[in-house]
Amino acid sequence: MLYHTFAALGGNTRSEMTVAFRHYQGIGAPRNCEEAAYYYRRVAEKALNWWESGPPGGHYLQKHTFRFADDHGGVYGEGASAISSGANSVRQKQSIDSAKELGDIVEYLELLARKGNLPETISLGKIYYEGSRTLPRNIPKAKEYFLRVARQYWDRDSKIRPGGPQYLGKFAGRAAGYLGVMALRGEAGPQDFGLAFKWFKRGIDCGDANSQNGIAYMYLYGYGVKEDRAKASAFFKTAASQDFPVAQVNYAKMLLESAEIEHAKRYLELAARHGNMEAFYYLAEINNAAAPKDRSCGLATAYYKIVAEKVEPPQSPMAWANKAYENGDTESALIGYMMAAEQGYESGQANVAYILDEHRSAFPLKKLLALAGATPTKTLEQLKKVQQERELALIYWTRSAKQANIDSLVKMGDYYLSGIGTEVDPVKAASCYSAAAEHQASAQALWNLGWMHENGIGVSQDFHLAKRYYDQAFETNPEAYLPVTLSLFKLRLRALWNTITHGGVKGIGPEPKKKRISFSEFLKNWYEAAAEAEAAQVLQEEDELAATGGQQQHLPGDEYGYDDGLDDDMAESVIIIALAGAVALLVYYRQWRQQQTQRREEEQRRAGGPPAEPQQQPQPQPQPPVGIWDDPGMPGWGMPH
Repeated sequence: MLYHTFAALGGNTRSEMTVAFRHYQGIGAPRNCEEAAYYYRRVAEKALNWWESGPPGGHYLQKHTFRFADDHGGVYGEGASAISSGANSVRQKQSIDSAKELGDIVEYLELLARKGNLPETISLGKIYYEGSRTLPRNIPKAKEYFLRVARQYWDRDSKIRPGGPQYLGKFAGRAAGYLGVMALRGEAGPQDFGLAFKWFKRGIDCGDANSQNGIAYMYLYGYGVKEDRAKASAFFKTAASQDFPVAQVNYAKMLLESAEIEHAKRYLELAARHGNMEAFYYLAEINNAAAPKDRSCGLATAYYKIVAEKVEPPQSPMAWANKAYENGDTESALIGYMMAAEQGYESGQANVAYILDEHRSAFPLKKLLALAGATPTKTLEQLKKVQQERELALIYWTRSAKQANIDSLVKMGDYYLSGIGTEVDPVKAASCYSAAAEHQASAQALWNLGWMHENGIGVSQDFHLAKRYYDQAFETNPEAYLPVTLSLFKLRLRALWNTITHGGVKGIGPEPKKKRISFSEFLKNWYEAAAEAEAAQVLQEEDELAATGGQQQHLPGDEYGYDDGLDDDMAESVIIIALAGAVALLVYYRQWRQQQTQRREEEQRRAGGPPAEPQQQPQPQPQPPVGIWDDPGMPGWGMPH
């Protein structure tokens, strides 16, 4: 810590990050938010200056912070780890970085693109333009796909080709936005401001937010046009209204220049939801420079940390550590990951712990061979080395867990429960499992808590709580059906024996009876549950962005999303209205048939029955309108009469 402090004061970026992280987490020094904010701010300023030194829109930010355990479904394997179970499994499959069959996906998209499918053609261009962990960027190929879409909509004279489908303009606008950004940045060809302006104008005619932001950028800095801040502000605002994060940041920067801090802060918070690096930086600056009563040192430090970790090239060793690991050089990779871990990268901490961890299986091959006498006995020095590795693994599992890694938190519990690298402490293990279970994302943690309550290890023995945790494990991940079913079967046998022998353990108890609810209560509960689920999803996405720094952001990226869901919502609304109308017509027809039947029965009784005795006729009372449009011959919408 002493040498890192001296190096940090001398301007070493990696030491600045290390000192900042240690003050932030209280590692080797007391927790000091002000010191952490000071050093992280210095790194964030260097990161932003490096990013701005690139072409218009900044350097392209390639992400290298990956946990390679996720390639195998997580620390505990596919389905058992939090990263690959429940809602996370769906999110992981939708991520290109974690796709195991990316080559097949790209091949399938290319097949559809050759058939003229515009959405797949745009998607291919976007994949090749942005690249991924397993697919390097290919700018010329991306340009080829974007031009393919644009040429279907415009001819060489920028005139719209007649006879195209109505939705073609939307995809052509997106392609024009990308092509304009390529010309502005000098990608796949020389930098050409005139060509960029031409493509942006085409995209604006189609309502493309990327094009609006690009042409605003040209007006703001005078790239190929006369500088005009009023036009730039207008275009930025229009693009920002379409939830385009880069435009939101650019418009917020102009508001900050006019001292409209609160107004700018709202736009920055919107952009931060998409993980925009600049948004986090300016939010950190606003929080750090606020008045004492409004200042949040912790929030400012967290934002500075995100910026420092997102801009990797100046200081991150993750790129060459990943390359060394892929080449089979585990020792070099371990050194790189340890350097990243000391700088505060959670993925580096998780990777170090994963490499050092020997206990990845309940029946490791080495242990079975040792029991059979097939492996030589380890010397005292080797045993000391193994113990040191276990202790080091526990340290990095702990640091990773403190940065919201649920699987690392469960691993901590395993180490305390089994006494790996530390003393056996079931109470601490139960605390780790309970903390992981609060996220409702790890079926492993919930099952472990059920097992501990069943056996009274680290917690009170309680069969009722054990059953509850087993049930929650299945609810969290239905793939846990078999272990949960076997555990519940054994638990019920033990509970039965406990009842027969009058044991002191709290039993399972009867199943709660389900309350019957009316249809109106069902609709009310359904609406409230849907609203809560939507709000929870938004909060979860914001928390993930704050914890991980979100996705990479840059001017050419397509960080905004065209709301294709609007078309689906409209279709659903039309279907619901049509169904409601059909039900109304069926009710109307049923009532009309009933009224016709009643009239026929009444006429038959009058024709065949005795003559009615004369009675004093009551005074006629005014009757309310009946039927439709006050026509007595037509049935009403109420009950039959």
